[in-house]
Amino acid sequence: MKTFVLIAGGTGGHLFPAMALAQELIRRGHAVELMTDHRVESYGAEFPARQIHIVPAATPSGANPIKLVGAGFTILRGIHTAWHKLRKVRPDAVIGFGGYPTFPPFIAANFLGIPGILHEQNAVMGRANRALARFADILAMSFPTTRFADQQSLEKVLTGNPVRDRVRPLAGKPYPVLDTNGPIRIVITGGSQGARVLSDVVPAAIALLPDSLRHRLQVVQQARPEDIDRVAESYRQSRTSVELASFIPDLPERIGDAHLVIGRAGASTITELCVIGRPAILIPLPGSLDADQKFNALHLQEGGGGWVVEQATLSPQSLATRLTELLADPDKLNRAASAAQKLGQPRAVEKLADLAEMLAGKHTQIEGRPTQ
Repeated sequence: MKTFVLIAGGTGGHLFPAMALAQELIRRGHAVELMTDHRVESYGAEFPARQIHIVPAATPSGANPIKLVGAGFTILRGIHTAWHKLRKVRPDAVIGFGGYPTFPPFIAANFLGIPGILHEQNAVMGRANRALARFADILAMSFPTTRFADQQSLEKVLTGNPVRDRVRPLAGKPYPVLDTNGPIRIVITGGSQGARVLSDVVPAAIALLPDSLRHRLQVVQQARPEDIDRVAESYRQSRTSVELASFIPDLPERIGDAHLVIGRAGASTITELCVIGRPAILIPLPGSLDADQKFNALHLQEGGGGWVVEQATLSPQSLATRLTELLADPDKLNRAASAAQKLGQPRAVEKLADLAEMLAGKHTQIEGRPTQ
């Protein structure tokens, strides 16, 4: 048995692949602990770690010098906290999943001589991972082409992005039959934080569909708590069947039953769409520093599995036109579902676990530590 410490920012995009790896390593008989920030409270109950450690972290951004100094002190405090915790745990390796909360524990692990893997979920290497690359042994990538990865001198391995245990059984699930009279199931998801634009535009677009099409719809939509009442009213006025929730715990299963998904293009969303094999209209989050969601979405579109719509050009009218076209062409949706599935890497978690075991084994040999 070996001990691994997984390090991740406290949002679903970073924690879900870390959770998948934890599940796989535990199946293999290893011990797993998690280091993250306070946001883990939203997901921590499901994380299968022997222990969860909250480590101080901050984002060193912005022009305010006082805030920058404060962030610097918080990061130093986080490194100090993580160093003491890692000395007690004595892991054989650490695996970082990005986000600035990864920074203090990964630096502390490097100070202690503990080998580390950085996992990049997106098609653009994140700023925290870029900053940490010099301290890592291996970069595990989710996409064959990852922006900024070529600039890093460490070893690179394409593993894919691990998916949680509840997603894995859905891999290869046949695309649901879409005939001319049956129900049409659409899932709208805005990622872990929700997306106001989808609450603004999608119900209005669906209201513009022909009655014969709209009355066949069975919509499942994630909306922020403050948006649910007005979204419900919009669907009520258009007489559309809908289920609304701010969090959808069985989202993978809902995607598996869907004929079409509309959503953001975060790494977890793209990964699950590809593993399950479902077509999607993707609206990347605008304004991000490195346009990571745009490049994630383009990967799916270029592979034939979806369609990218920029938020700046999105309107109820344009979306209604696109929906009418797609829902009237089951063959096109079937082809996109098949294309998405070909992009999926359902064995990503095994590949990443193999990599972690390999690195931990090398560390044990170098240190002369007996295997546990």
